[in-house]
Amino acid sequence: MPHRQPDASTPSPDTLERLAALLRDDDIDAAIDVGLMGAWPDTCADALDANARTLLLATRARLRTAWDARARFDARNARLARRAEERDAARRVAAPPQAVADTVPARPALPSNAAAILARAKARAAGGTP
Repeated sequence: MPHRQPDASTPSPDTLERLAALLRDDDIDAAIDVGLMGAWPDTCADALDANARTLLLATRARLRTAWDARARFDARNARLARRAEERDAARRVAAPPQAVADTVPARPALPSNAAAILARAKARAAGGTP
């Protein structure tokens, strides 16, 4: 395997050993603080023994899966909250303006003769006298 030049995101072998030790002690929070989930390729762990490499890479994969699931869950909750807000906003009807007691409509809804004709038609339909 060709030797890979370390860059800023590549953890040192000592850091990898420390990460493996922290994971063996089940101290995942400290391992995260040290750089477990840093943006370094999994091939960096090839310097470790097989058990440490397996532990390190499996933990990274589990955390990545869990964090991705949490991000999807948070996005889903935000989407549902947005939809609920939109639905509530659509249900809210603007309250009609309050009629002021001093104002009189400019003209009645129906002219008086049309209102009388309508009243007679309703009375006939109801079975009353014309």
